[in-house]
Amino acid sequence: MNRWITFCLALLLAAPATAQQLPKKKEVLKKMTRANAYFMQQWPDPGKEIMTNKLRPSHIWTRGVYYEGLMALYGLDKKKQYYNYAVDWGQKHQWGLRNGATGRNADDHCAGQTYLDLYQIDPQPERIRELKAAVDNMVHSDKNDDWWWIDALQMAMPVFAKLGVITKDTAYYGKMYRLYSYAKLQQGGHGLYNAQDSLWWRDKDFVPPYQEPNGQDCYWSRGNGWVVAALVRVLDIMPKDAPYRAEYEQTYLAMMKALPRLQRPDGYWNVSLHDPTHFGGKELSGTALFVYGMAWGVRQGLLDKAKYQPLIVKAWNAMATECMHPDGALGYVQGTGKEPKDGQPVSYTSKPDFEDYGLGCFLLAGSEVYKLK
Repeated sequence: MNRWITFCLALLLAAPATAQQLPKKKEVLKKMTRANAYFMQQWPDPGKEIMTNKLRPSHIWTRGVYYEGLMALYGLDKKKQYYNYAVDWGQKHQWGLRNGATGRNADDHCAGQTYLDLYQIDPQPERIRELKAAVDNMVHSDKNDDWWWIDALQMAMPVFAKLGVITKDTAYYGKMYRLYSYAKLQQGGHGLYNAQDSLWWRDKDFVPPYQEPNGQDCYWSRGNGWVVAALVRVLDIMPKDAPYRAEYEQTYLAMMKALPRLQRPDGYWNVSLHDPTHFGGKELSGTALFVYGMAWGVRQGLLDKAKYQPLIVKAWNAMATECMHPDGALGYVQGTGKEPKDGQPVSYTSKPDFEDYGLGCFLLAGSEVYKLK
């Protein structure tokens, strides 16, 4: 009996340490590789149009987010097939944007994140010609209200930041900040960021008096995840002395402080961050973006490892074991939309309307978990 009691106590004492233990790098990479292989098999032609409720070109934002993840995977495992797949995608679209050089929509610019990555590997001018023309058009414009929804920050801010680095022209940083600041402080009347909760409303439709069924503000998980990713990517790209960097970091840290108490016991975040009863349940895309942000912050020394690593490990392990099908497909991904009720139901077997952006989020998360020591 004494041995049995000792054994049980040992298990209890060991459980927290095990839960906080990082997965092995090879296991993280194995999961990322499997998920990505499934997608590449499903889409052997990266230029093929996407058919959901209508036909769309394959360089829209959903596919752009996937390629962000693919380039993150390529950064860990430089397989030629990954690079070729991304280059083929750019070439199939003539390195263009959905609405050309005059388009101002951030969703169109998302593809440019990968074009810029590929340009930095092989600086062929055509890879960024149209993208730069589109962004330059915005830089030289007085209009600052283009980013009227928070998803736009992730889609476009890294493009402005990287062009600033490549050209050494701070005008890109200035315009990026004015667009960001308008969204944060002015859009919808008083801005989309609630400094009291350190979270963002998706767009002006969700600014109070709009409420969730439980009377709380509507903070959409993936929407806030997009902002986290935007801030992480911009901070990772910009020089340490770049203008406005301190404010981006301050907002990032405030969001990171708000998120831990909202994590579910199973490791995920609900689609409605302040109302777990409104389509509550496991959801991969928002969770993956939060993991991406937290793991990056720990790695940069901005977040306390003792506090955040257990949250990261719990969330990653949940996604890697409960969301991934044997063939690499990912479940529990909310479909496109703007609020908790969209893209429902979300389950292990449900398929979102697009199968690319959820994978992109997962690969981004995995890339930072892999780098943790």
